[in-house]
Amino acid sequence: AALEAAEAALGRRQEQQEDEEEENHDHDHDHEGGGEPASLNGLVVAEKVKSNNIGVKIPESELEAEEKGAEEERPRESDSNILDVSSDYPRDKHISIQRHLADLEKLADLREDERKPCPLCPEEKFKACYSHKLHRHLQNLHWKVSVEFEGYRMCICHLSCRPVKPNLVGDQTLSKMGAHYHCIICSATIVRRTDMIGHINRHVNKGETESRFITVRAPKSSYEVVKESSTDVQVLPNHSTPQKTDSYFNPKMKLNRQLIFCALAVLAGERKPIECLDAFGATGIMGLQWAKHLRSSVKVTINDCNENSVTMIKENCHLNKMKVKLNIKEEDNGETVGNGEENSDTIEVTKMDANVVMHLRSFDFIHLDPFGTSVNYLDSAFRNVRNLGIVSLTSTDISSLYAKAQHVALRHYGCNIVRTEYYKELAARTVIAAVTRAAARCNKGIEVLLAVALEHFVLVVVRVLRGPTPADDSAKKVRYLIHCQWCEERVFQKEGNMVEENPYQQLPCDCHGSMPGKTAVLLGPLWSGALFNTGFLRRMLLEAVQYGLDEAQPLLKTLVCEAECTTLKHFSTHSPGDENKQEECGVYIRTPNTSAESYLVHGKRKSEEVLRGVAKRQRAEHSAEHPPFYYNIHRHSIKGMNMPKLNKFLNYLSEAGYRVSRTHFDPMGVRTNAPLVQFKTVLMKYSTPTYVGAQAEGPVHLPGEIQVGGEVPAAAMIKVEEAELAEDDKSGVAAAVFTQSYPTHCAAD
Repeated sequence: AALEAAEAALGRRQEQQEDEEEENHDHDHDHEGGGEPASLNGLVVAEKVKSNNIGVKIPESELEAEEKGAEEERPRESDSNILDVSSDYPRDKHISIQRHLADLEKLADLREDERKPCPLCPEEKFKACYSHKLHRHLQNLHWKVSVEFEGYRMCICHLSCRPVKPNLVGDQTLSKMGAHYHCIICSATIVRRTDMIGHINRHVNKGETESRFITVRAPKSSYEVVKESSTDVQVLPNHSTPQKTDSYFNPKMKLNRQLIFCALAVLAGERKPIECLDAFGATGIMGLQWAKHLRSSVKVTINDCNENSVTMIKENCHLNKMKVKLNIKEEDNGETVGNGEENSDTIEVTKMDANVVMHLRSFDFIHLDPFGTSVNYLDSAFRNVRNLGIVSLTSTDISSLYAKAQHVALRHYGCNIVRTEYYKELAARTVIAAVTRAAARCNKGIEVLLAVALEHFVLVVVRVLRGPTPADDSAKKVRYLIHCQWCEERVFQKEGNMVEENPYQQLPCDCHGSMPGKTAVLLGPLWSGALFNTGFLRRMLLEAVQYGLDEAQPLLKTLVCEAECTTLKHFSTHSPGDENKQEECGVYIRTPNTSAESYLVHGKRKSEEVLRGVAKRQRAEHSAEHPPFYYNIHRHSIKGMNMPKLNKFLNYLSEAGYRVSRTHFDPMGVRTNAPLVQFKTVLMKYSTPTYVGAQAEGPVHLPGEIQVGGEVPAAAMIKVEEAELAEDDKSGVAAAVFTQSYPTHCAAD
């Protein structure tokens, strides 16, 4: 009876559906007998089984469970099919991303007898039309302006994926949808086509070529191999953009890497072995150069917090046939060697934050080269660095250090600076002041070995002296600078805590008395001590010659002359304290052979005493510090006068009784202890008028107000030189005096 009732219900349902189709109704109406088809008392009539062709009654709950299971199995099968085909990796791509134009037309289901809307445009923008018109619309509007990537076309989309702001009237219904593209990799929406192309290129450069923004390693073919100092490294195509790549490599920093290598080589000659850290490895080029050239003298640790960078560092180690030691926990399975060749050199690669790795371990040599300022890592660097170790840091935030963003310099370094003619040396002293304060917080003092400020970076290398006494001595050298804004004269503020009634009296110039208002500004706090250590620079030059670092040699020669405040003509002078010297490229350099045995003493206390004694002896030999700051000869030139050649002007100042040298901070700068007034006096004395016939070539007689009464010895020497030059002009000897050629190897030429 139940079966007959079910069949009757099915018959009524079929008749009802036929009536609805005839009347063209859009929705089904419910009749007596229930809303669910063929349902009676929780039982349904299933299809006849093919084997016996009889009706079977199945509970409705079991049938629903089977339908759910079938629906769950279908997406799994589709996922497996997509995963098997590697080329079809966009698993849930947008409908605007298609391979062929035919695939885009299939979405519209073109039929000649029916009007169809565009699948990528709303009805308000493009109304339904016939097939030929829709075909032209899809081809001209969507397909021609698409962006291609690996066989796929990202067509422009006008749907409501990216709504724009409503119109000025405020009618939300009239607000239009902006045209945009859908990224095939990260599903982002980009408005302009050029921006979409750049967006895809950034994904490719980062190695992100999978859907759903999955970061994967780029294929081997996209890598570039760069060779520097016999060291090969793999880099990505966008290696020169630090914000958009994991393997930042700047070829312009080659000179910086060579200077740091020379400093490490000098330290390796003092004690062996030394533990050195490259806190920001990137490609690992610097640590690889250390381990490849210094061999067993150093134990290199390369650190980086980026996982992709750490992977690239390991690959570069294998490329250079170096063993890789991941960390202490993975010693057993972490050491591998490339190409199966034996090599005793081992590089430890760590993936930590730089502050963490410097807090956990002690090092003899630490190099910091972050992107921008390095002040955030100074406290950690000086926390565990060993006594008489070396800390080097490269600062690339030149916009703040070179006084282009003064508020940033005040925020990072706590220093007030302005743009001056000596802004590069001001930047170096600003960084050293921050280093001094960080070391003093850890009861450590510093000795500045090297300070270089060039176009792209500021490099500072300091030696660490442990103890409160060196810390106090170093902290006392951080002072304020009084800078005159009229004549650019400058002087460090005197020591002491007493407030002076008129601080302008410390300036050698008289601009405050002759000019109205405030004429000077207080800069700092800055480092007021020496920027160079002559003995250390000479040993660095020896290491540069030994390892064939051609780019660093001219700069090191200039730094040695600047540290001694002498010209290159008198570069190879002997000092009474030098016992064992060696000449390299015309330069006498003391070799460490006399104290080599003392450096190899393995006792901790004894070795520290020996090294401390050597450092004191070097400071005693070079007690005369170089003059602070320099003057630019073009900045103080006289209008309407031709200046003398720079090398001749250096001779004039030297003959006048002043210490003088060139500086690497400025190619036309002169470092001297002469005051600015006397500097201008000598410059004007030996300048010639620009017009011809008014006055013969020779020294210019200065008016009385320019002569300085306090500089009697210098003025007398200038008069004597003037008389001698006049006699030489008569005899024709003066032309041969200044034609003396300087050595071709000198950096000043």
